[in-house]
Amino acid sequence: MSTARKVSARKSVGGKAPRREKQPAEDAPTKKPHRFKPGTVALREIRKYQKSTDLLIRKLPFSRLVREIALELTTDTNDEYELRWQSSAIQALQEATEAFLVHLFEDANLCALHAKRVTIMQRDIQLARRIRGQWHGAT
Repeated sequence: MSTARKVSARKSVGGKAPRREKQPAEDAPTKKPHRFKPGTVALREIRKYQKSTDLLIRKLPFSRLVREIALELTTDTNDEYELRWQSSAIQALQEATEAFLVHLFEDANLCALHAKRVTIMQRDIQLARRIRGQWHGAT
């Protein structure tokens, strides 16, 4: 007597078995991000900005500030008068402003070094402006 067997297609399960994910050990220390010594990044930024010739202040906020100041100065005389600005005029103002600030910080740094400090303080900037005089100190 032969028994009838049900024939079904075999499913092929091929390939490699999936890799097990490593469980991090509870005692394993996590790697800390690299930290530079204090002042290293500052010196790198100083060298970077001394090499570059591009503007340091963003154009749009500077433009808004210029327009706001001009509007305050003109509203005293005429209420409905709005100034129009050429982009080259705002760019010239920004170039002059940044040159003024860089020179001011150079002088303030010299004042701080003279006081045997390396940190610029408010009094260094005030002294630099006072030494410069009325026109160069922009008072």
